[in-house]
Formats: sequence, C-alpha cells, structure tokens
Amino acid sequence: MQHSSLQAPAIEAIDLVKDFADKRAVDGVSLSVPAGSIYGILGPNGAGKTTTLRMLLGIIDPSSGIRRLLGSERPLEMAREVGYLPEERGLYPAMPAREAIAFMGALRGLPLREGRRRADRLLADYALQDWARKPIRTLSKGMAQTVQLLGTLVHEPRLIVLDEPFSGLDAINQGKLEQLIRSKAAEGATILFSTHVIAHAERLCERIAIIAGGKVAFEGAVAEARDRLQPIVRLRTRAADGPWRSAIPATAQVAGRDFTFELPAGGPEPLLRALLDGDAGIETLSIERPGLHDAFVAIAGDAAARAMGTAGTEPQP
Repeated sequence: MQHSSLQAPAIEAIDLVKDFADKRAVDGVSLSVPAGSIYGILGPNGAGKTTTLRMLLGIIDPSSGIRRLLGSERPLEMAREVGYLPEERGLYPAMPAREAIAFMGALRGLPLREGRRRADRLLADYALQDWARKPIRTLSKGMAQTVQLLGTLVHEPRLIVLDEPFSGLDAINQGKLEQLIRSKAAEGATILFSTHVIAHAERLCERIAIIAGGKVAFEGAVAEARDRLQPIVRLRTRAADGPWRSAIPATAQVAGRDFTFELPAGGPEPLLRALLDGDAGIETLSIERPGLHDAFVAIAGDAAARAMGTAGTEPQP
C-alpha cells in the first residue's frame, strides 16, 4: 500500500518516557505509524511494548514526551475511532457471544441494534454463528479470544491496536487473524500490533519498531532492517582446495567442502569468476537474504532474542 508523504501519521510518539516509582519502563520511545499501514512493535516480554501502547492510547499518561493519535494530543478523545485488544483478555463469562460483541461496540458509540446486526455477520464470517447465543464461558479459549477480537472491530475503527494478538491462538486461528489484519489494512484502516514472535511481523508489517529495555533499538521499514546485514552465501564445491579459495572470506564457516559466509562487498560476480576460473566445481550455490530474525539479533542482541525465545531458530505459527 502506498502512503502519501503529505498524510499525517496515524500515530506519532516523540521521546515518550514512563516511570513507575523508581523503575523506568519506557525510556525515550519515538516512532511514527503511517496511516493505512501495518506496523509492528517487536520485543521480548518486559521490553516496554504494552506500556508504550497504553500511553499512545491515553490509558496512562507519559512521564514526559509527546504522543499524537489520529492527529490529537488527547488520545482518549479519539476513542471512538480506535479498536483496542489488550494483552489481558476479558469478557463477561455469562454474556452471550453476540451480546458481548454488540456491548463492546456500544462502548465506542455504536447503537446496540446495529452492533447485534454486525455481530451476527462477523460471527458468520468466522463460522461461529452457532455460538452466537451461548455464554462466553462455554467457548474454548481460542473462540473467546476471537469473539473479543470481533468486538474490537465491530464499530469499524480507523485505527486497530492489538497487544500480542496471536498469543493463545492455534495455527489455524493465527492464519485467520493474519488474513483479517491484511483485509482491514486493505480497507484503509491502520493496524498497530505488538508481538514477541518475529515471524508474524515479517509476514505482515511494512514498518516496525524494535524495543528492548524500554528503548527503541530500530524504527523503520522491514527491508531496511534486513538490509543492515549482508546476504549469506552457502557453497559446496567438488574440489577441496585451489586458487579459488582466496575469493572466500577468512571468516567463512568451513565443513569439508561446504562453505558459509557473508557475500563479499563486491557482489557475487567476482566470487563466481574465481570459482569458475579456479575449477572449484560448484555443486551447489545459494545466496540468501537475511531474515528479520537475523536482523533482530544483529540490532537488539542475542540476549533480547533469547528472551523472545527466537535465538537460533524462528518460531513457526
């Protein structure tokens, strides 16, 4: 999706700080969420993601700094334009699913009758229409979470803020949620979500902020984060040695006739020429662009990656 540079950001934060007693939970966070984009805030639990979201929404006030939500420095005044799914899920257990969705819409100014009509349509879209009049307590955890998500969207907000939305969902419902996020963005809504699972952000986001220890370690396009690292070359040769070895960096990982190394600054052409001219005998050669996981490790460090449970391998949804 193309975003006009003249269009004001949907959300803007400038040097947001939040202190709780003697603990600084957020330390100078600045970010800009383009209108109509899908934007991810990545970081391990305890990094300051939820506190940042709550400040942006006006649920809590910053100790210092500026926030603008849909152009307003008073976020609560824009509440009817916002759908928010908090990390702590919570619905009235005795309330039927249809009524829960309509009630959440009513809190944002949607008439109950219209909320019920939309709830019926949303539940049907998710094949949950048979559960519409059953109490929340009779639903599985995944179903209840889906109902709360639909309640977040029922008033058709311009801005959708989701705090760890994939947590607790199985792979099928994670896929459905990714599809829903894409469809809402295609309709023109702005999506901001926090996550500690890099795979979701890599598939969905145009821009990200990486937060570690209450600070922004990176803010910008996903491609820009990945471009901080050189592509990785994986090579297997028939010959074990020869003049072509001089084209392979000294830092390469070598296992027999298998070589793994960063693509040299000159690009692939000099490397290929050296391998061909030196009769290396190329059996396999691949050049892989680093993923967002690798970029996260490079930007935030191994400790932050381990705290997210992503060091070494990227989790699959």
